[in-house]
Amino acid sequence: MLAEVLNYLEGRKRLVDMTLGAGGHAAALLDSGAELLFGVDRDPAALRIAGENLARFGSRFAPIAATFAELPVIEPVDGVLYDLGVSSMQLDDPERGFSFRGEGPLDMRMGGNDMSAMELVNSASEEELARILFEYGEERQSRKVARAIVRARERSPLETTFQLTSVVASAVGKRPGGPHPARRTFQALRVAVNRELEELAASLPQAVELLAPGGRIVVIAYHSLEDRIVKRFFRDEPRLQVLTKKPLQPTDEEVARNPRAKSAKLRAADVVEVAA
Repeated sequence: MLAEVLNYLEGRKRLVDMTLGAGGHAAALLDSGAELLFGVDRDPAALRIAGENLARFGSRFAPIAATFAELPVIEPVDGVLYDLGVSSMQLDDPERGFSFRGEGPLDMRMGGNDMSAMELVNSASEEELARILFEYGEERQSRKVARAIVRARERSPLETTFQLTSVVASAVGKRPGGPHPARRTFQALRVAVNRELEELAASLPQAVELLAPGGRIVVIAYHSLEDRIVKRFFRDEPRLQVLTKKPLQPTDEEVARNPRAKSAKLRAADVVEVAA
């Protein structure tokens, strides 16, 4: 949703990209006139690649290695952007273990955390696994999947993405034409390993603190768990005036170009003065 991001942040000179990734949004914002952009990411690989991609902007780009909740004190800005979830760069690297479509180690760590998905699936109790799958993946067959994982790991540890995919597929089956049976399990484990929802909930108030009155926050979420946190925060935070009564969604043309954008929802809000 690059066009929508540029539209909402047009004319803003000092920005924070809280989900830097490879630097696509950051480059577009700097090209459109931003004077200074802080790029935040917990992933060392993302920071390295973004640094190479954005080197042409010199001192106008300032990378920051941090999680959402660990954002260091920086100077005031007039725009903050979040593009949540896992990046294409992470999904497309099988060695990172984020995708059920490629064979690789069962890792899923974005950076700044200790426990991998492999450690989680091989150590958590059946009850805890079922909770994670239900709460973070909205997996309706969470108990069945958790039971299958525990039985499989009793035979040998689950160490690769395809091993886990096979276990999940055997447990829940696959509907012809339906989504991949492991999609929700992989989402749940990724969210749990990286504490994504907790980080987001802790970060949004910090973002508002960075913004002076008139500053703007833009958030793109990709599943209902993220979007629910953003929606409630925007609604309940007295310093914010919501600009998107309903979230914006990508056009059919964008989805055709990038199918991963299909579930994106963009919300925006301005910081306003609060009466004493």
